[in-house]
Amino acid sequence: MAEAAQVWIVDDDRSVRFVLAAALGEAGLRVTAFADAAEVLAALQAGRRPDLLLTDVRMPGDSGLVLLDKLKAAHPQLPVIVMSAHTDIASTAGAFRGGAQEFLSKPFDMDDAVALVRRALPAAAAAPAPPPPAAPADTGQALVGQAPAMRELFRAIGRLAQVPLSVLITGETGTGKELVARALHRESPRAGKPFVALNTAAIPADLLESELFGHEAGAFTGATRRQLGRFEQADGGTLFLDEIGDMPAALQTRLLRVLAEGEFFRVGGRELIRVDVRVVAATHQPLEALVEQGRFRADLLHRLDVVRLRLPPLRDRREDIPPLAARFLEDAARTLGLPPKRLSAAAQERLRAHAWPGNVRELENVCWRLAALAPGEAIGVADLAQALPAVAAAAEDDDGWSRALGEWARRALAAGTPDLHAQARERFDRVLLEAALELHQGHRGEAAQALGLSRNTLTRKLGPSRARR
Repeated sequence: MAEAAQVWIVDDDRSVRFVLAAALGEAGLRVTAFADAAEVLAALQAGRRPDLLLTDVRMPGDSGLVLLDKLKAAHPQLPVIVMSAHTDIASTAGAFRGGAQEFLSKPFDMDDAVALVRRALPAAAAAPAPPPPAAPADTGQALVGQAPAMRELFRAIGRLAQVPLSVLITGETGTGKELVARALHRESPRAGKPFVALNTAAIPADLLESELFGHEAGAFTGATRRQLGRFEQADGGTLFLDEIGDMPAALQTRLLRVLAEGEFFRVGGRELIRVDVRVVAATHQPLEALVEQGRFRADLLHRLDVVRLRLPPLRDRREDIPPLAARFLEDAARTLGLPPKRLSAAAQERLRAHAWPGNVRELENVCWRLAALAPGEAIGVADLAQALPAVAAAAEDDDGWSRALGEWARRALAAGTPDLHAQARERFDRVLLEAALELHQGHRGEAAQALGLSRNTLTRKLGPSRARR
């Protein structure tokens, strides 16, 4: 019988080592746990060798990423899974760039962790090429988020940054599609080369061809000298084409040729230009629907959509609103030279309740207004009325309270709360009736009439505890 695979765990958190070792042991694997990188390196020098290693990122002494570099230098075939509670782009990209097999976000489900280890065990990677130097972090443009969808997005960016595939980024306006494109470039081997962005919807159709491919002198009226296009400007780097769904049909054909052949002619030129460019495209439109309508080429969609990344709207990751707002307030205060400001707990809840049709861009604009206009250090609900009146009125907004009700119901259902429908109706009636009584100074008849109920129905719903008037 073959001996069980040997798995090493490296984590300075004793509880993580214990529960993960127990789960892997129950799965039939042999497990050895270490508290830091120094212990692992000493064991390797002594001649011991695991079949797979899991390491945390942040530890005393060498970090998990430093340990990963040392392991890959000495044992390039050893599969390594990097674990971290800080699932940001820098961590995931650093892990995959260093040769990690997988990235495991904390806290993790034990069954998922065991399944991930089993998948990684037989897939020992070949020795990777030397990693490129890490690009400096662009702290002012970093993506922020701890929602599950954002964690998965960060993990995908970290992995995709290392491979030269075309990427299509989808999401509503204002979700941060260009930030994703910049992160893909910043963490890639092309980081030392240009990142060039072009919003195809913002350029008139008759000028877009020249913007993309450049032109020769005399190619058209006003073309007094040769002009390099965005493809030539991005040679060796990344070209980000935003709102690709608005590109005219004729240019879609030219773009398809460049993507397929890596070559083109400038407008009015006869010299064949060859470039090495990674194209990252983005759109808020359903491109498949545009293909069916004949407005977008199916073959171009297939060429662009090698890998698709979807950005969730802000309303689907409300837990990220407070840290995003804090980040924007900090940026605004630093840029405007103002004292830093913070949101009160009540203000944070009002922001979380807002629909955010403009997504992250709308939140950023609101925070800049708050940084400039709010008089005190602490930003309260009253300050929101000036920066975003819809937030102050969220309690009166039908969509706002129904979303809050939906969130409450989902939490209660997940917790297995019994008789949830009856509880919800009871709470709904109590809030509605007490609001009507408060508005009408306790007069039951007037409150009942305002609600469209009979006085007897209102009295029965309130019960005998309330005094009659």
